[in-house]
Amino acid sequence: MRILVTGGAGFIGSNLVRFLLRQPGTSILNVDKLVFPGCSGTIREFESSPRSKYAFSRTDLCDYAGLKRIFNDFRPEAVMHLAAESHVDRSIDEPESFIQSNIIGTYHLLKIALDYWKRLAGAEKNRFRFHHVSTDEVYGALGPEDPPFTETSPYAPNSPYSASKASADHLVRAWHHTYGLPVVISNCSNNYGPYQFPEKLIPLVITRALRGESLPVYGDGLNVRDWLYVEDHVCALFLVLKNGRTGENYNVGGNCEKTNNEVVRMICDLLDELLPDSGYRPHSRLITHVEDRPGHDRRYAMNTGKIRAELGWSPEHDFPAGLRKTVTWYLQNPGWCDAVTSGTYRGERLGLG
Repeated sequence: MRILVTGGAGFIGSNLVRFLLRQPGTSILNVDKLVFPGCSGTIREFESSPRSKYAFSRTDLCDYAGLKRIFNDFRPEAVMHLAAESHVDRSIDEPESFIQSNIIGTYHLLKIALDYWKRLAGAEKNRFRFHHVSTDEVYGALGPEDPPFTETSPYAPNSPYSASKASADHLVRAWHHTYGLPVVISNCSNNYGPYQFPEKLIPLVITRALRGESLPVYGDGLNVRDWLYVEDHVCALFLVLKNGRTGENYNVGGNCEKTNNEVVRMICDLLDELLPDSGYRPHSRLITHVEDRPGHDRRYAMNTGKIRAELGWSPEHDFPAGLRKTVTWYLQNPGWCDAVTSGTYRGERLGLG
C-alpha cells in the first residue's frame, strides 16, 4: 500500500510513520512543511529507509500546484491526513494560521484527492481511502457527570483551534456525501508519548522540571482530559484506514480521565524516583498555578465502544505505564529536547493544560 501521510514530521505523524515503516508492503510519502524547530531532527532517522519504502516532501498543503504534483508522481492508494496547527494557546493568539492550515489546507487536499480518485479505475479505485485525523475538542466540553463523547455527539468547538478542526471534519464529510470520496474520520483524545513538542502539558512539565523552572498549571488544575498513549493511537489509525467503514467516524481514546493536577504530580513523582540525585526534589514544589486561559474547556472524555466493537481495538497502555515510558524517553533524549525548546519555544504561553 502506497500511503501519503501529511504532517508526518509532527508528534503523532512521526510516530505513525515509524509504525508504518514496520508494516510489510507499505511505501510512505511524508508531506510536511516543517514549520517547527526540531521537525527535521524528528524525521532524520527515516532517511536510512530504502527509497522504495520512504520518501519526504517539504510541501505546504496550501501549495495547490505542489500538492497536485505529489499525487500525480506518487499515486497514493491511501491518504492519512494529520497535518494541522494544533496548539490551543497559539490558536487564541494567532487564529489566521489555523484557518489557513487546517481549513484551506484540508480543502486543497480534498479537492486534489477527489480529482485523483475519479481518474482511478477498477481495484485501484475501490482500494483508495482518505483518512482524516481529528480531535475530541470538536465536541466542546463536558460537565463532571456528563457521559463521554460518542460519534454522534453534536459539534460545539470552543477555541479557534477546535473550530478549525471541526470545519475540516465537516469538509471531509461533505466530500464523501456529495462527491462519493471514500473517507473515514477518527477523533482522538489527548495524546502523549515520545517526540511530543514541549508546548503540550506533559513534555512541558518534564523539560521545565529538569531545569528547575516553575511548572505552570492553568487555574485550579481540575480540568480533565482522557489520555491516550501515542503508540496505541497509531495502531488504531492503521486499523481505521484498513478496516473502517467508509463515511464513518471513529472515536479513539485512552479510557483514562485525569485532572491536570493529577498528571503533573505523577510526573513529579516519577522524576523524584528516576532522578534521586536531582537538586530539585521534590519536583512538586515547582508547581505554580497561573491565570486560566480564555474559554478553557473543563472536561473531555471519549466513548470508544464503536471502534472496540467494529475493529477490535482497545489501548494497550495504562496511564502509569505509558507515562513512565514517556518520562524515561525524555530523560534519555536531551539533545532532541534541547533542539525543540530553543528559540520561540521559550517564554511563550505553552502547554499548561
